[in-house]
Amino acid sequence: MNFSAGESNFTVVLMQRDTFETALTKNIIVVALCLSINYINSTLVHTFTKHQVFNTNPRYILFIHLVVNDMLQLTLACLLHVLSYIVFTLNVSFCCFLLVTAIFTTFNTPVNLATMAIERYIAVCIPLRHAQICTVQRTYITISLIWVLTAIPILPDVFILVANEPLSFFSSRIFCHPEGLFRYPSMIERKNTSLYVFLALVWLTLLYTYLSIMFAARAARGDARKARNTILLHGLQLLLCMISYVRAALEGGLLYLFPIKLLEIRFASYVIVQIIPRFVSPIVYGLRDQTFRKHLKGYLLCRVNASTYPRNRVANFLNPK
Repeated sequence: MNFSAGESNFTVVLMQRDTFETALTKNIIVVALCLSINYINSTLVHTFTKHQVFNTNPRYILFIHLVVNDMLQLTLACLLHVLSYIVFTLNVSFCCFLLVTAIFTTFNTPVNLATMAIERYIAVCIPLRHAQICTVQRTYITISLIWVLTAIPILPDVFILVANEPLSFFSSRIFCHPEGLFRYPSMIERKNTSLYVFLALVWLTLLYTYLSIMFAARAARGDARKARNTILLHGLQLLLCMISYVRAALEGGLLYLFPIKLLEIRFASYVIVQIIPRFVSPIVYGLRDQTFRKHLKGYLLCRVNASTYPRNRVANFLNPK
């Protein structure tokens, strides 16, 4: 989710509404993209659960956690978008639950990328201890710690909200947006500061692991070169995640050039920031990996054969030899 959009733009959006045809078109596009990406991701999750080679490998466990996190984040973003057109306002308690979960998944992505980079670093630079350090049990413990760590920036804001707002506020209805719920400027500043700290630590982690693996790759080991390319792809995905933090400036510049196109600009930035990055994980980590691609291809071929089998039986029955 984006927490940096200007308050003025947020207020103007509340005052403007799309026509029915435009709103319907936008929601069809968003839902179609969401279902398509989540279908691809769910196929990856299914492939992961059906093959022991994946669910006993820390690398793939971290990857599938990233995929599930992306699915959850994309579903929440799509749900909030559609509900903003259908009902416009939501119950504050329900809105708080959706936004807090969305914020969790937003913070999870960069931390998960850093953890994946560290796992690759251990596999390449400390190969003899990789099996001892990166066990399945420790991987799941690490995933739990990721969720605990990402709860630190947002839970204090929830406690402040509960402590300062009357009970009637939580039964009222608002336009479900971070700036509408977490209205205190200190909350937004603290949240942005926390996220910048997270991103800085992740970038330092990626830089350190990349340089270490790059030096190891000088020995011309294929695994090291492949791991180095994987770290580069981590950086690419992190750059896509960071688009949301220049979203306000980007929208402001476009709005200056096209002052009457606010709704169109907001929708385009929503698709670029919230949807497109979720499409990167299955392409970069799933289809690019030879082992995953082989099992995924086998699963898809089985699905195709299973779907054509009933039609072949019907054809044989109607046209017996």
